[in-house]
Amino acid sequence: MPSNTPPYVNISTYKFITFNDTAEKRPEFLAICQQLNLKGTILLTPEGINLFLAGLRHEIDGFMDWLHTDPRFSDVVAKESLSDTQPFTKLLVKLKAETITMRMPLIRPEDGRAPFVTPPTLKRWLDQGHDDSGRPVVMVDTRNDFEVDVGSFDHTVDFRIKKFTEFPAVIAANKEALNDKTVVTFCTGGIRCEKAAIHMQNVGYENVYQLEGGILKYFEEVGGAHYHGDCFVFDYRTALNPQLEATDTEQCYACRAVVTPREQLSPYYIPGKSCPHCKKQLIEA
Repeated sequence: MPSNTPPYVNISTYKFITFNDTAEKRPEFLAICQQLNLKGTILLTPEGINLFLAGLRHEIDGFMDWLHTDPRFSDVVAKESLSDTQPFTKLLVKLKAETITMRMPLIRPEDGRAPFVTPPTLKRWLDQGHDDSGRPVVMVDTRNDFEVDVGSFDHTVDFRIKKFTEFPAVIAANKEALNDKTVVTFCTGGIRCEKAAIHMQNVGYENVYQLEGGILKYFEEVGGAHYHGDCFVFDYRTALNPQLEATDTEQCYACRAVVTPREQLSPYYIPGKSCPHCKKQLIEA
């Protein structure tokens, strides 16, 4: 590895699959991650896994080799980015009811995925202004509002949701406006937009796709075309640019708001204590 290559490998991945022995498997996941000195978060749920981990190259490779020994996860491929430091402070292996909370129990991605569009195909559609059938393409952001504010696709539909459980109601309310379009749902790494696309199919949307691998895979394969800003990530890097490099964006530990480099110039920005958003909330209160 060249000396100027950042040493830490950050991975994110998920898979929807029946996983009824989560309680028995949790100690094994915990042990292998501790053995390999990995940090991050792993969610084990009856509908599959969702994980974000970071470590040195050989440590990450060791974990993926171990994961692939379970036939249920033998085909899992992780999205990767690099960093100079460990972006997580601890290791968490949690048992949860869902890989990403939507509270729609009839959604079972394992029973059949929604159609997906690859990053190169999506870029081509956006370049030409329509899909291969001539229908206009509408991008629907399934992330929470503070994530969208860090960056998103150009002209995206942003419902300003505070949490993913709000998505079913807002997408139902906008069905008439979107149903004659080709809708592409997207999120950070693919898990939310996969659930969202399946739900949209269930409620009658006819032309809906998920962006395969989410924004991070899009950055990896085609860069930042048709995208403005950065991509919020849930670790201490806060946001990645289209080159998958950490930016100067920070997150306030007091109110959890995203603080841009410009906002960090404010006298109200005190790292670890407050930011301009905290001040605004106090004034409005």
